[in-house]
Amino acid sequence: MKAWAKDQGVEGSMLTFFADPTSDLTRALDVELKHPGPAQVLGPGRCKRFAMLFDDGVCKAVEISESENDPTGDGNPKNSLAPNMIELAKAL
Repeated sequence: MKAWAKDQGVEGSMLTFFADPTSDLTRALDVELKHPGPAQVLGPGRCKRFAMLFDDGVCKAVEISESENDPTGDGNPKNSLAPNMIELAKAL
């Protein structure tokens, strides 16, 4: 995860990257990608594209980028991208 943070230019910032190699958190948050198309290609236990906004340790928002025709959110990921999350944070 450190290498990914470094590659993305956020190493040492306020962002924290987490790994979920056994999909425990993915299942606990109910964000497992179960659509048969992507699951067949990516394998089971993969996580949907999502972002969570926390304020002082309290989850204030969960945004998932998916639709019926785009279960992975690749075509329209705006819900889970930074601009949307910043707007949600400003509204707190």
